[in-house]
Amino acid sequence: MPSIAALLVKNWILGVTCILTSLLVFEQIVHRCKKRHLPGPSWKIPVIGSFLDSLHPEVEKYKKQWASGPLSAVSVFNIFVVIASSNEYARKIYSSPDYACPMLVKTAWKVLMDDNWVFMVGKAHAAYRKELNVMFTRKALGMYVGIQDVLCRKHINNWIEASKLNSSAEPILFPVRDLNMEISLRVFCGENIPAHAIKEVNDKYWLITIGLQLVSFPFALPGTSMYNAIQARKVAYKWLELAVKNAKIKMAAEGAQSESMIETWIHTMQDPAYKGRKDFNDREMAISLLSFLFASQDAMSSGVVYALQHLVDHPEILAKVREEQIRVRGDNLQRPLTLEMLDEMTYLRAFVKESLRAKPPVVLVPYACTKTWRINDEYTVPKGTLLAASIYPSCHDPAVYPEPDKIMPERWINVEPSPPSTASTRNYLVFGHGPHKCIGAEYAQLHIILTLANVAVMADIEHEVTSASNEPQIISTLYPKDGCRMRFRTRSQQEIIHALSK
Repeated sequence: MPSIAALLVKNWILGVTCILTSLLVFEQIVHRCKKRHLPGPSWKIPVIGSFLDSLHPEVEKYKKQWASGPLSAVSVFNIFVVIASSNEYARKIYSSPDYACPMLVKTAWKVLMDDNWVFMVGKAHAAYRKELNVMFTRKALGMYVGIQDVLCRKHINNWIEASKLNSSAEPILFPVRDLNMEISLRVFCGENIPAHAIKEVNDKYWLITIGLQLVSFPFALPGTSMYNAIQARKVAYKWLELAVKNAKIKMAAEGAQSESMIETWIHTMQDPAYKGRKDFNDREMAISLLSFLFASQDAMSSGVVYALQHLVDHPEILAKVREEQIRVRGDNLQRPLTLEMLDEMTYLRAFVKESLRAKPPVVLVPYACTKTWRINDEYTVPKGTLLAASIYPSCHDPAVYPEPDKIMPERWINVEPSPPSTASTRNYLVFGHGPHKCIGAEYAQLHIILTLANVAVMADIEHEVTSASNEPQIISTLYPKDGCRMRFRTRSQQEIIHALSK
């Protein structure tokens, strides 16, 4: 006869088993009720859902999900996700601040800080964004070009010197990130941040990139990617806040001229005729710079890497780019670039736009559904759902972009009688859409244009094509799996002219 103790243990095990079974059944019921008729897994893997698939996101897996329907659903842990693959629904999510709030990724609120302006919605967001626009005027962009040009040439020369020391091609991913970080921090902060601070931020920023993956461990425990990202952000924020303080001291001096983004902001607020807000504190300004750094470092690095790969892999396009450089720069290919010169590079701009379409740095943008939303006549999105507004499918719609995987700059050049169609413009979601469309879209494109313009006239480039060159991987943004292996060699003006004359 079983002892009382054995019966108690047996009953305890049965009780726990019943509770766990009930919870698992309830979890499946909740998933099915939220999902309803949407395509996607009918049953959720207990507790973790599609977590394992999300750990290593791949474009090919996303393509299967996108192909399942304009709206589809998955669950990751306790997060219910609705993925919008069609242009209609992606634009609807971007344009509905009453129902959808930018989330970026689940960890972004903790890494970028929850009082960051990028998470604002409605009138508060519109008002804050309006104040930031003063840093992206044409006059301001023209000033930044001078900084970008000098530093860009320095880094390209570094790439050339590094190639002399290596017998084989090396991945260009991290050298491009180095270029972007120095240029970004000098444009944003000017000389208000020391050189060793730029190096420290650059060395640690990869931890932020890893920590802002679409899916990661949800708690900031020591050793986790979120914890490491937060520690790296603290370093970046410390130096950005110092840059703000230094800039305010500099701009308080009589006759001080703005030479960076933050100084432009301060100078604008100092103008007695300025009617906007003038009481931004150091934290608000530093957090704004942090948001610009987040937007620029990963996305622009992806854009530059793929643009370099596309340019070298299409020698006929590279030849046209070099022809345009000769026309714009005249008899001096080393002539310092200006905004007006970049304006004249219409073919290169079209190529950059096409490269970004073919490989958009961000394949989807997560939003949080803030209240129950009847998104169409057949489906209501539950409050708390993660809404994934996809970019890649819109940019690869064959009905809008014939042969979507082919690089064709001519798609964006106004050749009579067929300028780019309204549909091609509507589908071009590389910089988002609606009230949260990228505030620095023009700055980002100019940066890539300037970088390619200088590479085209300063270097011969060899791309070592591997089996992974055309396989994209997602590390927050899109990159070739092999890191884009390249070698650079100095190219003289005479060599360019002679090659084009053949």
